[in-house]
Amino acid sequence: MKSFSVQSVIVSFLTLMGFWYIMSGFFDVTHTLMGVVSVSIVMAINYKLKAFSFYENENDVIKELRFLYMPWYFIWLIWQIIVSGIEVAKILLSPSLPIKTSMVRFKVNYPNPHAKMILGNSITLTPGTLTVDINGDEFIVHAISPASFEGIASDKMPKQVLKLFTNEMHDVVSDFEVILSKEEL
Repeated sequence: MKSFSVQSVIVSFLTLMGFWYIMSGFFDVTHTLMGVVSVSIVMAINYKLKAFSFYENENDVIKELRFLYMPWYFIWLIWQIIVSGIEVAKILLSPSLPIKTSMVRFKVNYPNPHAKMILGNSITLTPGTLTVDINGDEFIVHAISPASFEGIASDKMPKQVLKLFTNEMHDVVSDFEVILSKEEL
């Protein structure tokens, strides 16, 4: 059973409350109390899941996370979502519908499994890409066009995720290959 840190509980509570405020749009006492109750229920339900380790080297990620870099990462990710959304819209609005789907496989070198989770979710949040599978250090991603997986192939997105955990930069992506493309179907 993993031990819980007070810091982890506080950060989780504040993050969920921040999300509550963003989603509700109200900052009055009634909505704040409803948020506190909702967040408390979610954290209580989640407590049992957090008690078990799902990875061999799983540890408290909050201690490793670089909090000062997080706002920059979120701004960068939102910008990537906007840019990718425009690119996907161009493809879909084009009369010729130039979709060139691909499946790509690559390996990552990250300090912990949480970095892999953040990368997988970041890829899926970006329009035009979908993380299909993560098995150990290997990812399989579906992309609507070669431009969609360019940020992965160039190691741009994986390095941004690495910056959430360390200052020491190294190549993250290795063994990158397109395993299936529309032309092969």
